[in-house]
Amino acid sequence: DETAARAQELFTSRQFRVYTNTDLLGVELGGALKNVVAIAAGICDGLGFGDNAKAAIMTRHWREMTRLAVAQGAKESTLFGLSGIGDLFATCASSHSRNHSLGIKLGRGESLEQAQSEVAQVAEGVHTTRAALRLSLQCGVELPVTEQLAALLFEKRDVRHAVEALMGRQGCAE
Repeated sequence: DETAARAQELFTSRQFRVYTNTDLLGVELGGALKNVVAIAAGICDGLGFGDNAKAAIMTRHWREMTRLAVAQGAKESTLFGLSGIGDLFATCASSHSRNHSLGIKLGRGESLEQAQSEVAQVAEGVHTTRAALRLSLQCGVELPVTEQLAALLFEKRDVRHAVEALMGRQGCAE
């Protein structure tokens, strides 16, 4: 806490505001899991689904990622702060995001291998998708969006079938 406060004091300026957070696990999980959501958001863009569909997938997917992080011991408030949803918004809207760019290519019908070679850098969300599913099995958290994304990435499921599977799920309360 003392070190964080000192760093905050040193780096905060009129142009740059620093916040502290003691939830290291939440910061780490938020930073990793947002890449999975960015791939899904990119797929929406690649399919030409529009802003409302993209916002819906981002929101529902982030909610399941938050449930996973909390089940692992992270604080929900961290996932809804700058290192969570703040980073998510930036990544899902950025033309510089490798994960979002990969998703766009997948949404346009490219294979994972083809999309990865065109992005030419590691899109961490691909590996994080598998890790998230492993964690979900350990703690019993359902991840329907992540499951469909994994099927698309690793089982060559058609993107439209993945969307249909999500839309065909039993209705529930938010």
